[in-house]
Amino acid sequence: MSSLTVTDLAKSFAATPVLTGVDLHVPSGSFTALLGPSGCGKTTLLRLVAGFEEPDSGTVSVGDRVVAGGPGRSVPARRRGIGFVPQEGGLFPHLTVAGNISFGLPRRLRRDGGRVRELLALVGLDAVLADRWPHQLSGGQQQRVALARALAPEPSLVLLDEPFSSLDSTLREETRLAVSAALDATGATAVLVTHDQAEALSMADQVAVLRDGRLVQLTDPRTLYRSPQDLDVATFVGEAVVLDADVRGGTAHCVLGPVPVEGGHPDGPARLLLRPEQLRLAPPTAAPAAAVVARVGGVDFYGHDARVWLTLPGGGTVSARLDGAELPTAGEDVAVTVRGSALAFPPAGGHRPRQDPLAPVGV
Repeated sequence: MSSLTVTDLAKSFAATPVLTGVDLHVPSGSFTALLGPSGCGKTTLLRLVAGFEEPDSGTVSVGDRVVAGGPGRSVPARRRGIGFVPQEGGLFPHLTVAGNISFGLPRRLRRDGGRVRELLALVGLDAVLADRWPHQLSGGQQQRVALARALAPEPSLVLLDEPFSSLDSTLREETRLAVSAALDATGATAVLVTHDQAEALSMADQVAVLRDGRLVQLTDPRTLYRSPQDLDVATFVGEAVVLDADVRGGTAHCVLGPVPVEGGHPDGPARLLLRPEQLRLAPPTAAPAAAVVARVGGVDFYGHDARVWLTLPGGGTVSARLDGAELPTAGEDVAVTVRGSALAFPPAGGHRPRQDPLAPVGV
């Protein structure tokens, strides 16, 4: 398998810029998720890497081979050694499962039933499906067959364009696990486009966050969640509690009381970031004297956990994330304390970079 390196890539359609100066490195054998809202340029970046579009400037390299960028240097998509799994699977309806999987193989290998069975097993499907037609498969089965087809020629890189978006939640999780296992088994270098934060955080070795055509942060999932580049990234990659605060001597003073601050924010006004799972609730009589008392406005129960909406003194509303075992009820008063420390960002209109957004994984 090969690494992927994108350098200063730019692309516009008519007068509308879609990507601007994107730099991205995907190490060989790793899994990278491109994460961002609709319209941020994720799919365009994937199509430029695949060879379905040509960049206006910049380069794309697979391993040591430049496949796009510069006059006469563009390599046709079919010769890039890249497997592509589209959003809806894109199976050929006139071919059986076996025919779809073997489609990209040399003619001498297309009749090799053993290779088809091997690939079906790799993506977690029974060999009995080989003679079925695409319309006889579930959505999850179709996506796994599409992955098997992409892996059949043993590509140097596999690209996945939101392959789970049309599946229901249970099938999406099952298919996601099967795809991850198949990619791990082959040691494939993979890039996934998604707008699903949980998908990116759970599957990827590193996550590249795009916003308005620019790469704003590239790091491992834990660092992205715990130390986002800015508040926009923070609120996009997970639920957030954002409060106005005043920082003094490494402590933020806010409506929830004093909270330790990470990263040496200068004294003065700030926007404070907490995650809902950091909020702890207790009966007012059992909490520390300094705890803030809030009223439960509602509870969203999910089984394994729940979101509890809290009305704070002064009227603000925040959410706490608790396990589903013992929950307060709407209208009940609870004492709120904060576990751990918070991140502080500049107040609205201010600017202070937190870190190098393109710091390599592990830094």
